[in-house]
Amino acid sequence: MTSPGSTPLPASGPTGPQASPTVGAGPATPAASRPQAWPVTPALPRPPSLVQRRWPGPSGPARPQVLGALTAAAVVGASVLTMVRPGLGWLVAALAATAALVTASVVRSGTSSPAANPVTPTGEAAPTAPAGPAAAPEPTVQAVTARPGATGAPGRAEQAIWAAATVALTAVGTVRAAGWLFVLCLLAAAVTGTLAVTGGRSPLGMLVAATLPPAATVRALPWAARGIRDTRPTGSGIGFGRILTSLAISAVLLALFGMLFSSADAVFAELVAALLPDISLPGVIGWTVRLLLIGGPLLGGAYLVSRPPDLEGLRPTPSRPAHRLEWTLPLVLLDALFAVFVLVQLTVLFGGAGHVLRTAGLTYAQYARGGFWQLLAVTALTLLVIAVAARRAATATRADRLLVRVLLGTLTALSLVIVASALYRMQVYADAYGATRLRLVVTTMELWLGLLFLLVGVAVVRLRAEWLPRLVIGTAVLALLGLALVNPDRLIADRNVDRYLKTGRLDVDYVSGLSADAVPALARLPEPMRTCALTRIAVEQPRDGLWATNLGRLRARAELDTIPVSHTLTYCLDLERW
Repeated sequence: MTSPGSTPLPASGPTGPQASPTVGAGPATPAASRPQAWPVTPALPRPPSLVQRRWPGPSGPARPQVLGALTAAAVVGASVLTMVRPGLGWLVAALAATAALVTASVVRSGTSSPAANPVTPTGEAAPTAPAGPAAAPEPTVQAVTARPGATGAPGRAEQAIWAAATVALTAVGTVRAAGWLFVLCLLAAAVTGTLAVTGGRSPLGMLVAATLPPAATVRALPWAARGIRDTRPTGSGIGFGRILTSLAISAVLLALFGMLFSSADAVFAELVAALLPDISLPGVIGWTVRLLLIGGPLLGGAYLVSRPPDLEGLRPTPSRPAHRLEWTLPLVLLDALFAVFVLVQLTVLFGGAGHVLRTAGLTYAQYARGGFWQLLAVTALTLLVIAVAARRAATATRADRLLVRVLLGTLTALSLVIVASALYRMQVYADAYGATRLRLVVTTMELWLGLLFLLVGVAVVRLRAEWLPRLVIGTAVLALLGLALVNPDRLIADRNVDRYLKTGRLDVDYVSGLSADAVPALARLPEPMRTCALTRIAVEQPRDGLWATNLGRLRARAELDTIPVSHTLTYCLDLERW
């Protein structure tokens, strides 16, 4: 019991005496009135983004074998590529790049389970929590496991086909001397190379695949940096730094003994000089630029093949089928219009161009040029109409499916007649005015569109077209390789020479601007036309180095060595130009 005014002694509880108030700190706060701490609710994990779900990227650092193969391929490509004239160097660079990417696809980095390797928003492996009883489990965003052997396409067979197409397109520069043809092949090789490392089967998947290589190059930089910093990755016997040291030692030894052997034998010195790149300041700058331009895409390609994106599910949302009248009426009217036009074209095909020219009062040029490009546009638009109609048309009942097959099949068949009409117009034009590169290219394009309509007809009959987008690109690549196989510049020269031998008319200025591939055909011309046609080509044929070796230019030089060609064009300017 305490007396009034006295300070009560601190009471002892079950857990011990309570702390006495501090002198000068003010009155004590009752325990019941103290603010209580609210329980901490763990933050909910953010849902994985589309990139994390579809393209998590490799879960570990780049393997030293992959980095070594990429470095070697980039060095080879920068050393052998010829920027002025296509040649053997392009094929060697393509083969080296293919070998490096195959190495990256075989030697995959980080194949542990997704639960052990959560990914961060940047695609890198997240740090693991410390083990122990005090470590509270936290929810993590888990990586999506890639399909075994995934390449963005079902299996490695399709990846190998696109890779082989890429090498074949690049090899055109070794066989053909026509620069314009090689540019077209390089553009096509960029498409097939992208499909080889990313995949994509549906139209939307292919469009997304086209955007991935630049992003992959950026995302691959930290992946490669982790591989360089990790001097001895798990499971490998040597780090990337030691590989670079070994390469440097090898380069020093090769340079030392190469100089000694070069001073001992003149033939060996000439061979070494042809193999080595230019070591002048402009040559070193150009080599460095080529190294960066080749190394960046190679790194991005290795990042993609190490863990490819999943593009299989990228398909547009199925649309609601339209009412039968909505798609039937436009197709019926369009079929009727096509039928009327085709009847007119049959008059041309069976009555001959002379009948149409006399009736319409046109010249050959007006008749051919006035309709070809319009028919080409009609062909492309018809493919678009068929695609939209096939997507919106209802196919639930047997009557709907029959109606779709009849209407779209009729439109496809009539389109084939229009393609034939466009080809006939171009044939008339070429017979009247000679063959040119543009006329040959558009003829090839029309033949490809005709093949495409045949494939569309098959898809309409089957009412299935999952395979059609891949065949569109595949047939385009085959058409381009077929154009390279027939040797277009020589084909153009042959047709113009045959026309000259029959009519005596020849555009000497045009045929003299063809590539070296045309030399064997132009050599059939009589003098002085032969000299005038070959002089400019002969002047533009300097001796190539090893990496600029080209089969077309080699054949042209062998032909030109047997023909006395003057290096002046003065007397050729007085010839009549037709």
